[in-house]
Amino acid sequence: MPARRTRDIEKVYSAREFVAKLRRLADALEAGRAFEIQIAGERLYVPADAEFSVEHEREGNTDEVEFQVRWQRA
Repeated sequence: MPARRTRDIEKVYSAREFVAKLRRLADALEAGRAFEIQIAGERLYVPADAEFSVEHEREGNTDEVEFQVRWQRA
């Protein structure tokens, strides 16, 4: 199996699309299920025991909040 390439992709969503993705993630977490999402053509399976964090960054007049999900691939 070929090694996976490093990726760093950011996609901007409308508020409605973002809410739908967050809702699916929250529903999966509450049910103790893995979460499946496709980003830029690659399907990802986030395990139920993934690590979740919220990050805040400030630079000049700009603030940024990132909701991060991290896990180790098998």
